[in-house]
Amino acid sequence: MHTARRKARAPRRPRAPRTPAPSPPAKPDLDLANINLNLAVALDALLTEGNVTRAAARVGITQSAMSHALRQLRELLGDALLIRGRGGMVRTPRAEQLAAPLHRGLLEVQRALRNESVFDPKASSRRFILATTDYFASALLPSLLELMDTEAPLVDLVVRPLVIPQIEAQLESGELDLVVGAYPEPSPVLRQQKLFTEHFVCVVRRDNSVVKQRLDLETFLRLPHVLMSPRGEGVGSVDIALEKLGRTRRIGVRLPYFLTAALAVTRTNHVLTAPRRLAELFVEPGNLRILPPPVELAPFDVLQVWHERFDDDPAHRWLRGMMLRAAAAPRSSR
Repeated sequence: MHTARRKARAPRRPRAPRTPAPSPPAKPDLDLANINLNLAVALDALLTEGNVTRAAARVGITQSAMSHALRQLRELLGDALLIRGRGGMVRTPRAEQLAAPLHRGLLEVQRALRNESVFDPKASSRRFILATTDYFASALLPSLLELMDTEAPLVDLVVRPLVIPQIEAQLESGELDLVVGAYPEPSPVLRQQKLFTEHFVCVVRRDNSVVKQRLDLETFLRLPHVLMSPRGEGVGSVDIALEKLGRTRRIGVRLPYFLTAALAVTRTNHVLTAPRRLAELFVEPGNLRILPPPVELAPFDVLQVWHERFDDDPAHRWLRGMMLRAAAAPRSSR
C-alpha cells in the first residue's frame, strides 16, 4: 500500500486587527444666533400637519415658501424629517424626537413675549383650544360663546375631537388648553374641576304608539334602543344596570355621535337614554318628550381638565372661570 504524502502546510499568518470604520464627524452644535426663528415655526407646523400645503396654511405662507423652508431644515438638521409613507408624509425618528419639545418651546416663547401678567379679555386676541365631544360642545358652547361675545369679542375658540390616549401629552404641550367631558382617569399632573352633574333620561317620540304616560320596564325592554357608541360596539350604562336585574335590551342602532342619536328617535319608536342636557336641546323644537328611565342609572360629573403648568396663567384662569359660568347659566325648564 502506498501512503499518500501530505503536503506541509505553511504556517498561518496572524490576521491584522480590523480597523473600525471611522465614525461620521460629530455635527457642531447649532448656533441659535444664526437660525431664523421662522424656520422653527415652520418646522413645528410641518411636524404637526405632516403635509406641506396644510403647514403653509397654518403659518400663513405660500406652499413654495414652506417647501423651501423644509429644504433648509433638512440641510440644517441633516435629516429628512418627513418622508413619504403609504398614507402620506410620515415623521422620521429624529422628527419624532423634535416634535413635542419644539412645540412646547415655541409656546413658552410665545407666552414670554406676550407678557400677560394681567389678562385683558376685551383687548386680547388669544386663541384657546378645547377638546370635547359633540354632546358637551352642544351643552356648553352656546352659553360660553354668548359670554365671550360680550366680554372677549376678539378671543377665538377652536374645538377639537376628544382623543383620550393623547390628552395628557396635548395638555402638557399646550396643544390643548382644556378638555371638557366625563374624564375618569386620575393623573398627578392634571387638574380637574367639576362643571356640573349630569343625569340620564329617556327620550321617545311624542306620538310613540307604544309608550303611554310613563315608561315602565317591560315597555322599555320591548322597544328597540339607540346607543351612542363612538366605535360602534360595546354597551352602555343601561346595559350594566339591566344586567344586575338579569335582563337585556335590544340595541337597534349604534351611532358614533350624540346629536345624531337624538335625531334617530324623531321618526321611529326607538328609545334613546341620554344625558338630560342633550335631551333638552331637542324636546322643544322637535316632537320628542323626556321620561324618567325605568331603571336606576347613576349620575356622572362633567369636568374641565387642564395641566398643572397652566394653573397660574391669567388667561387660562379666565377661560376656566368662563367655562364655570357657562355651565351654571340658566336653562329653560322642561
